[in-house]
Amino acid sequence: MRSALRRSRRANAPIDRTDTSHMARQKTPKEIWRSDDGTSTLYRGDQLALMASLPDASFDCIWTDPPYFLSNNGTTCVAGRRTTVNKGAWDRSHGIDEDHAFNLEWLSECYRLLTPAGTIWVSGTQHVYFSVGMALQQIGYRLLNDIVWEKPNPPPNLGCRCFTHSTEMLLWATKASKGSRDRYTFNYKEMKKINGDRQMKNVWRIAAPGNNEKQHGKHPTQKPVALIEQCLRASTAPGDRVFDPFAGSATTGVAALNLGRRFVGCEIETSFARLGRKRLVAADAESNSVSTP
Repeated sequence: MRSALRRSRRANAPIDRTDTSHMARQKTPKEIWRSDDGTSTLYRGDQLALMASLPDASFDCIWTDPPYFLSNNGTTCVAGRRTTVNKGAWDRSHGIDEDHAFNLEWLSECYRLLTPAGTIWVSGTQHVYFSVGMALQQIGYRLLNDIVWEKPNPPPNLGCRCFTHSTEMLLWATKASKGSRDRYTFNYKEMKKINGDRQMKNVWRIAAPGNNEKQHGKHPTQKPVALIEQCLRASTAPGDRVFDPFAGSATTGVAALNLGRRFVGCEIETSFARLGRKRLVAADAESNSVSTP
């Protein structure tokens, strides 16, 4: 199946999903941050270009928040005010077929970059997770769980023509096939312990990012550090390498550093990459101060 996908992509012209007036698309992404110990990095540039430069089996886990294709000229509610849902060219749909081809392309590269027992987490709403779920299966991933992230205080639905959107989905999958000698990491006992010694369910109620997580700036689709930390606690071990091809404000990196994991991320838009760098500098300093006797 993967070879067929590669042939299909070669037969078609590449999809350019960027607007160069808003984004820094580069042949070779530029490193803009490196942790003090040299094990974690953030790049600014095109995620596919960076992934192509990385060797097979580079990462134990991937956690990422790809474009949801929500920028459709509609409106939403932010801080009690009506505002546009448009976030940028990177979030605009190119139609079902092209959107799915895009998901197949980057998820195929993620498959190559994962270790044989590696796992991937992909967040999304109904606008994208059906495509992502199908692409994961087409490529050869094994789906493990869907996680429902419930937001305690979602913004109201201003149109009043459907239910208030209060959840997002996370799909968790592994490269390891069923019955394989390669066993993916699931820290069952730790998750049970933090859940009051009961099996953890797949519905997680976690608040959206607070002001303390936005002190360096805001990202329109920023995820709470607690959400990503819970995923990484479940599926990685200290010292594991974590990758995020759509790094945004680098929340995945912050969570990884907080937990003693190594991180590589890539963000195409310059303003978000700069925000991510600020957050990683602060998180790296905090982790170093905690580890210093």
